[in-house]
Amino acid sequence: MRNTFFIFLCTLYLPANAQDLVQYVQPMAGTAASTTTAALKHGNGTELNANTIPAVGLPFGMTQYTPQTRQSETKCQPPYFYKDNVLTGFRGTHWLSGSCTQDYGSFTIMPLMGSLKTAVKDYGTGFSHEEEISSPNYYKVTLPAYQLDAEITATLRAGMMQFTARRADSLYLLIMPNSDQNKGFIKVDKKTGEIRGYNPAHRIYQGWGKPAGFSGFFYLKIQRTAGSSGTFSETKVFSADSISNQKDIGAYLGFKVNKGDIIRIRIGTSFSSLEGAKKNLEQEISNWDFEALTAKNKQVWQQALSKIKVETNIVKDKRIFYTAFYHAMQHPRLFNDIDRTYPQFSGDYKLQKLSRGNYYDDFSMWDTYRAQLPLFELLNPELINDAVQSMILKGTQGGWLPIFPCWNSYTAAMIGDHGTAFIASAYTKGIRNYDIHEAYRLMRQNAFDIPGREDYVNGKGRRALDTYLKYGYIPMEDGVPEAFHKKEQVSRTLEYAYDDYALSMVAKDLNKTDDYTILSDRSRNYKNVFDPEVNMMRGRYIDKSWYQPFQANAKEPYITEGTPQQYTFYVPHDVSGLAALMGGKARLEKSLDELFEAGEYWHGNEPGHQIPFMYNYTASPWKTHLRVKKILASEYSDGPGGLSGNDDAGQMSAWYIFASLGFYPVDPVSNNYQLTTPLFDRITIQLPGKKTLRIITHKKTKTSGYISNVLWNGKAYVEKHLTYEGLQQGGQIELFLQDEPPK
Repeated sequence: MRNTFFIFLCTLYLPANAQDLVQYVQPMAGTAASTTTAALKHGNGTELNANTIPAVGLPFGMTQYTPQTRQSETKCQPPYFYKDNVLTGFRGTHWLSGSCTQDYGSFTIMPLMGSLKTAVKDYGTGFSHEEEISSPNYYKVTLPAYQLDAEITATLRAGMMQFTARRADSLYLLIMPNSDQNKGFIKVDKKTGEIRGYNPAHRIYQGWGKPAGFSGFFYLKIQRTAGSSGTFSETKVFSADSISNQKDIGAYLGFKVNKGDIIRIRIGTSFSSLEGAKKNLEQEISNWDFEALTAKNKQVWQQALSKIKVETNIVKDKRIFYTAFYHAMQHPRLFNDIDRTYPQFSGDYKLQKLSRGNYYDDFSMWDTYRAQLPLFELLNPELINDAVQSMILKGTQGGWLPIFPCWNSYTAAMIGDHGTAFIASAYTKGIRNYDIHEAYRLMRQNAFDIPGREDYVNGKGRRALDTYLKYGYIPMEDGVPEAFHKKEQVSRTLEYAYDDYALSMVAKDLNKTDDYTILSDRSRNYKNVFDPEVNMMRGRYIDKSWYQPFQANAKEPYITEGTPQQYTFYVPHDVSGLAALMGGKARLEKSLDELFEAGEYWHGNEPGHQIPFMYNYTASPWKTHLRVKKILASEYSDGPGGLSGNDDAGQMSAWYIFASLGFYPVDPVSNNYQLTTPLFDRITIQLPGKKTLRIITHKKTKTSGYISNVLWNGKAYVEKHLTYEGLQQGGQIELFLQDEPPK
């Protein structure tokens, strides 16, 4: 376990009386198959895993570091699985946290004792979770067969590792670009202790396998002079100092060590160049003091987590909350070097340079526009402004606003056009330090223009926009062939209706009256796939007939990762309109009841995340308090299997954060947050401009869970929602809770 001196160093940077929040974070959460109720019923295959990793790094950093139990960059296979018991190295990773995508531009460092081995089946070694220490800023594991301790800490663009020998022997370091396409390069200089290399990134989804236009570059500096060095490909070892474009390549360095000797490595990374990786390292880690760097990185996390302080006697709830907060700060990913150089979006190895701010990528936009990005609209508008500016740069450089930008390329992954929803959400909140007219041009192009064949195949533009515009819905005849998610016509129709609404709000503010009128009409296209006979959304043909047979709770081809009953409630911008279609608020309430009482609510996938809060639009808002409380208790826990589905770049975690604080953005563009019962006794949120928001609950008894009345700054508050403008002013919200639902 960590020694007393190390613990002392890690607490040096905490202010007097400050609570150590980093201690509550459990990076192992989500690294095992989900054990939650809804996941076991509705999830299957990769959807049973949260697919997070025990990532070491800083919030929204370029590169994370993780122990590695799977050495490939294969889709839907994170580098680390809790169930595995063989470790194959420590990876500098760009895994999209909580996703079912693939790693890219990664590299792995493996220490071993004894003789040199270069095949994974030979050097992989057993380890035990009892011998692991995992936190956001630090990871340690003991490798008993090698009698070796490995430790990691990391900054935004750089990392540091140290390996401590527990016996006298030969110690070898293997450094490997993890290319699954037998590409990449590495060069070792034994005299200077420098290793340089890169792993070319390749596209996923549209354009699958083609070069992504950039590489993952790495530069390593070894503190100690090696006795031997060379390169290898699979089991073949060479004396040459460099190797490229062969299968399973790497470089090695060998050392003679005594018991207690420490080998330290400093690592710089970049998406722009080898020189950029070196400069990033020199700027972010300038010495070999591992303990001081670990303590400094802990303080960065402490400051980030301290944006929200929760008070409760239930330690488990603190662990879940701060772990969720940690997971919500993995993405979007910083993509520019410290001198602001970054690879042009979809740019074929061209570089650009920012004049201000930072450039971000890896937007799992179908997921994160719902709650993860809105969380930082509250906490960190500057980050959101940079993210919006990054989206605009992508659209300008690539010709079209991307739907789901990852790997710094077009992907057309998932459905919808939620880059538009995200930009609109930031704009309506007054986050506007960018060219809104260029942003509007790009968003409008996606909403109105059909790209040429070459652009469309490349992932540009909305999928199936032509039939959506022609019929007011996407008919079953349109199989949406040029998409990773084919068909799913009803889900696409519903999500495009939301995106049209989002863009209409920007059009209205910019006095684009004609666009506003058209988009407002299109925002009601959800009505065209609602079948009053079954009171749900349903697949429809061009002749207006309905898809047969109707199965409310089956995973139908016209629905994305869910069922018609679940997706029926995806009308976040017009819940009252949906209620009217169903027959009124009472019928909406009954439909919600039917979903929950049949066990058909699936929390492990994003399209339903707004559903529990929709009772606020009925005569029984207390049912929101009831449902949310049950989900918080049953769909999140503090063990490795404690997340109910893919965390998807922090969206699953962001839901927990909002819901446990007592409010949630059902429609982020509206700037409203639906109110519910907070999980915690007291909450303190640090807002921009040095303002503070306090949320206090007063319970009639220990089990009180229903809101009877609310005070905002001492005055009665009767709305069932909070507003962005109100929250940003800070102040104090008091909620009075009782045991019985209020009448």
